[in-house]
This record gives sequence, structure tokens and C-alpha cells, in this order.
Amino acid sequence: MFAAASVEYPDYHWTFFCTLGKQGRLDDKVRQLGGEIIYSPHAIGDKRAFLSSLRAVIKDGHYDILHCHHDFVSAVYLCASLGIKMRKRIVHVHNTDESIPTPSAVKQLMLKEPMRQTCLHLADNIVGISRETLARFTRDAPARPGRDRVVYYGVDTAQFRQQISTREQFRLELGFSASARVLLFTGRMTPLKNPLFVVEILAQLAETDPNAVAVFAGAGPLEASVRELAQENQLADRVRVLGWRDDTAAIMRLSDVLIFPRLEEPIEGLGLVLVEAQAAGLPVLASPSITEDVQVIPELFEIIPLAAGPVAWAGKVNSILSKKYLPRQRYLERVECSHFSLTAGVSNFMSLYQDIN
Repeated sequence: MFAAASVEYPDYHWTFFCTLGKQGRLDDKVRQLGGEIIYSPHAIGDKRAFLSSLRAVIKDGHYDILHCHHDFVSAVYLCASLGIKMRKRIVHVHNTDESIPTPSAVKQLMLKEPMRQTCLHLADNIVGISRETLARFTRDAPARPGRDRVVYYGVDTAQFRQQISTREQFRLELGFSASARVLLFTGRMTPLKNPLFVVEILAQLAETDPNAVAVFAGAGPLEASVRELAQENQLADRVRVLGWRDDTAAIMRLSDVLIFPRLEEPIEGLGLVLVEAQAAGLPVLASPSITEDVQVIPELFEIIPLAAGPVAWAGKVNSILSKKYLPRQRYLERVECSHFSLTAGVSNFMSLYQDIN
């Protein structure tokens, strides 16, 4: 989004304040595009020092807009800007899990509502990445005109037009047969995302389908657990855990079905991976954890409760794999004409800045 906006809106100067205080893998690209990066010298847990240093940055920078992307924790950044003249303060909510970065359940409970109220009272705009995200943050209060908005991500679909290897090459490179049918999981390997359930589905499919395999593209604490469960079910030769990948667009185009078994509560804020799957023309089997906003192409989706169990999910996989779908290029074109297109995404995003007084 920044890359496209920096070209289309050259009169805007962007500064990224990074709370982790260390280099990131996209830093060089940001600088090449004219952006500035400031690393916090203090961890956010060091509250007084963090607030003081951030306030100094905001004051010295003479910024017109403060755009906070840290959900409830955005309250901290708003407080740091109190009394400093700015033209707009924006809180951008990306998640529905409403987490506060503290291991203490008591602090979570005590801080959550005051921080939410701080955001609601101090921000000029409350922006959600989906209707569900916005509604949950505002507790389903009627949208306030001029303040509450939904701004969808813009997806760079150029990566779905690049030349890739053949389906057969992809499978052989992973050590599968050329005729393997690939169940893909992509995302964080965490309990909320529920990757172990994919192994359970595969265990059911393996009883009747010698070609069913599963590929996991993502990093997280459950990577080893997925391998162990596959080993316990004698599925090690059918499972590949690839770790974090930058080529998920290509992997999606070469897979047969995306399995999205996220726990059903809280609902996914949006699920950008689901938009990307549609751009790849990849059918999706998901739990009822996804929002309607994300379903640009409903015929690519099958929704089934987790309570139905792995047997029922395996049956749905077989049903999906037996269906006839349009050429994948057709689905890509539909995503490119939707509110998730990069053009629409950048335009909607920048409209947050263009209506300042």
C-alpha cells in the first residue's frame, strides 16, 4: 500500500515509528521509496520512557497526521500526542482478538476497556479492516458519520500473474508424486489458527486417497507439533512444513484447496490470506470464523463448523476436489475489480488523509 501510495501521492511524507526498535526486512524498500523509519529506543513495556520518547518524536516531527495501527494499544500513542497540534488522529483496528501485550490476565481485564474508550474519545477516525472488526471495536454502536469507517486492504495482484513452475514440478520438488492433491495451510502456526486440525483431516483422507497431502506455509510455535502429529499418524511422508515463505502466491496457484480451520471465536478480523486465495483461484474450506466482507467470490468457499469434526471436513475436501471451476485467471480478474484491488485500496486509504481540515 505504501509503495503504491508513494508513487500516486508524492506530496505525502511518511514516517514509520517502529515499537520493536530493531531492523525489519522491508526497511530498505521503505527508504528507497522516500519513507523515514524511527526505531523506538525503549520497549513499550517501559511505559514512562516509551511515552516520553514517542512524544518527543511527535513534537519534533511537526506531523499533520498520527495513524495508529496497534488496535487497543493505539491508546498509548494517542496519549503521547495529547496537547500537540495535529490535523488528524486515526486508530486503525486490524484484529478482533482484543489482546493487550501483557501476560497478566488481570491487567488485560483492567486495561482493555479504558484503552478502548481512550481510542474512541481521542481519535478523529476509527477505521476497521472489515465491518466485523469495526463493529467489535465500537461494540456494535451505530457508525458515527465522519468518524467510523471500513477501509479494506489493497492486494498487489501482480504476483499472481508471474510465471511459476508447473504443478508437477512443485509436487516433485516437495518429494510428492506428480499426481498429489495438495491441501494448503498458510498463516501463523498458532493454536488460534488451528493447523493441527489439518493433519486430522489428512488422516481421514489418507484412508481412501493415496494422493492426498498437506503443505504448511507459515511459522509459529506449532511447527514441531504438526510434524509430531503427522509422525504419530504415519503421515510424515504426506506432510511438508515449509516455514515462513515469501512465495505464498505461487504456492496457492499450485495447490488444490486452502484449509482455513481457525477457531470460531473471535472471528477473523479479515483474513488477507483468503483474499489472496481467491486471486489465485484456489477453493477455500473454512470454519465459520470468516467475515462476509472477505468473500468476493462466494462459489470458491465452503464453510463448515469445526464441531463437525475431521471426517466431515475430509468429505468436504473430496467434494471440493471433484468440482469443476472456471479458469483461475477469471477469478483473479474478479478480485482485481473488487474493493480489494490495489487501486481501490490505496484510494480508500488515502481518503483518510485527504479529508483533513
